[in-house]
Amino acid sequence: MRKENLFRVAATGLGALLLTGVAGAALADDADYGEEGVDLLVEVEAPVEPGALSLSVADDEAIFTEDATNTDPLIRVFTATLPDVTVTDTRDPDDIDAAAQWYVVGSATDFEDQAGVAADIPVGRLGWTPALDSSVDTDEVSEGDPVLTTYDTGPDAVGLGGSELFAMAANSADINPTGSWTANAALVLKADATVAPAEYKSVLTLSLFE
Repeated sequence: MRKENLFRVAATGLGALLLTGVAGAALADDADYGEEGVDLLVEVEAPVEPGALSLSVADDEAIFTEDATNTDPLIRVFTATLPDVTVTDTRDPDDIDAAAQWYVVGSATDFEDQAGVAADIPVGRLGWTPALDSSVDTDEVSEGDPVLTTYDTGPDAVGLGGSELFAMAANSADINPTGSWTANAALVLKADATVAPAEYKSVLTLSLFE
């Protein structure tokens, strides 16, 4: 799936979104009215041969759970963690253009009810806060800015679409000897309090560019 220096991994989604009432463990004697969820699977490309710039995702799912600390009666809040995303560079530094800089961008689609009955949860309701792995040298790579949901306020309250996860803080040739860099993100999904219980699915696409 390579076109010149473009590499993509489709992260077909991230996790089971539980719409079952207030989060937290139910008492054993509480009535069980059932629950709904969705698994969002990650498609990972085959390993790339040595001498390439590549992207990989560590796991095939992330689970959204309802945030029990939410006190806003108008919304329901669900959180998850993006599986680790790793950029690996096995190229010869002499083969890398002196001005080259790689970066990883994430974008998602609306959350759709798989039964086609409930209204979609717009992608604007999904936000993230990128975070570098503790082993990453911040002189080499930097994380992207947080992206807020449209329930929030501010210039970044637009939802997840074409948003940077992490990127070079130098040029590709200079940091190439390090070999690999990893980041993930805290995901947040905010829905109306009246959102219909259903199985919703979104597609999150992670793309590596240079």
